Amino acid sequence: MKYKNEGFMPEVIDELKKELAANQKSYKIVPDDENSEEYANFYFIGMFEGKEVIYDAALYTLRLHHASELYELAEHKAAKKFPNFKGIHYEEDENGNLKPLSSEEEEIGWFITEIIMDMEEDEAVKVQEFVDLDTHHDFGIGLDAALNVEFIDDSVITKFVKEFNEDTLTLDDTLYAFQSEEEEEDMDE
Repeated sequence: MKYKNEGFMPEVIDELKKELAANQKSYKIVPDDENSEEYANFYFIGMFEGKEVIYDAALYTLRLHHASELYELAEHKAAKKFPNFKGIHYEEDENGNLKPLSSEEEEIGWFITEIIMDMEEDEAVKVQEFVDLDTHHDFGIGLDAALNVEFIDDSVITKFVKEFNEDTLTLDDTLYAFQSEEEEEDMDE
């Protein structure tokens, strides 16, 4: 049988199985600069339509998902207000220091920050836990998920993979809004 997607190929799945067994893990972290304590990209093996497949998962905290949604909306509003807006791009000089933004980029940056702060204050954006599958992914099946946890660590990923594969994963459908960390710290003082 010919496979267009390597994440469905039995030999690729077997190779990952061996690697997981050797590491005594149910998942393999995909090296990615974006991996952090709030986001992890990893592979795991699961079932799809009665066949084994590799899932290419992106798991993040609900707080990070909320921040991303806020930023996306703020960028959209900035694009309406500033016709030349194509995104803010930071560049480094030869010493690795960030080059100053142009005055227009700086103005747009402040505009985006104000929009985000206003939306946070008004709790205009609310998010909930979710799992989305992408069956047209370039490797295996793409899986995006956000969980209401403080950190994405080994125990969270292991639990997620186990519950996903056992079909016992229950998602909280409560809608949440978050405040920026700086504001929370100011409130504590």
